[in-house]
Amino acid sequence: MTRPLISIIIPCKTKKDLCSQLLPALKAQTFKSFETLIITDKILKKGPADKRDFAAKKAAGSILAFIDSDAYPHKNWLKNALPHFQKKNIAAVCGPALTPPSNNLYQQVSGLVWSTWLGAGGAGTYRNRPEPIRFVDDYPTFNLLIRKKDFQSINGFNSNFWPGEDTKLCHDLVYKLKKKIIYHPKVQIFHHRRPIFIPHLKQISRYGLHRGYFTKILPKTSKRLGYFIPLFFLIGLIFLPHLILPPYIFLLLLTSFKHRSLLLIPAIFFTHLVYSLMFLKGLLTKKLNQ
Repeated sequence: MTRPLISIIIPCKTKKDLCSQLLPALKAQTFKSFETLIITDKILKKGPADKRDFAAKKAAGSILAFIDSDAYPHKNWLKNALPHFQKKNIAAVCGPALTPPSNNLYQQVSGLVWSTWLGAGGAGTYRNRPEPIRFVDDYPTFNLLIRKKDFQSINGFNSNFWPGEDTKLCHDLVYKLKKKIIYHPKVQIFHHRRPIFIPHLKQISRYGLHRGYFTKILPKTSKRLGYFIPLFFLIGLIFLPHLILPPYIFLLLLTSFKHRSLLLIPAIFFTHLVYSLMFLKGLLTKKLNQ
């Protein structure tokens, strides 16, 4: 059986944006049949989605492997993903983005917000820690491998959204192309976190804004209870604080005790607050200006 070629695609502004572990981790891959395409502003001075589309057109591989410039893969990343493409109904494979052990305290806390039940809820924990195999219909491009012909069938990414172009892509793969995206816990990368508080909250604000907006234009993947819970919490905090605060404070204390970090208390609280405010803004926005 001929080994397929995988095209690894990495968008960034300059090569200096590549984390120091990325290229060595690619070199250490146990599956060796791949090429690497790094698209910088010198090649194309546009956003990440346009750079990924540009690279996909140049790619020689039958599988496109997307990873962010601030991440690096486990040595078996490609090896563990490849077998799933033997099934023709599988258009894409994804896996968790773990917090690198080298990240500092503030980054580690950010990673805990993303990976704990209270911090991210069912909507996001599996994206940031290994959980059971499942089919998904929405996954970030920090760790997403796609069959090239399926990528081309839906005309690649919609560059009108950032972040969010990956949500649109996955939506079209599943609901227009009628293919499947499989999540596997062993298809792992390590993703450097935005430290708390300001960088982390800026990232959360962008996600909240787009998710709120997507509930209207992509309801199949975004109009879900998990995405609305922080907004319900905010409304309850305003109108029924005596009912909402006691159990919420208890859960904050329990989570911080479990993970031995008092910083988790303000980190989770402000994450929920910022996300809910921006989610509401996106929900009320008629057209999102990019």
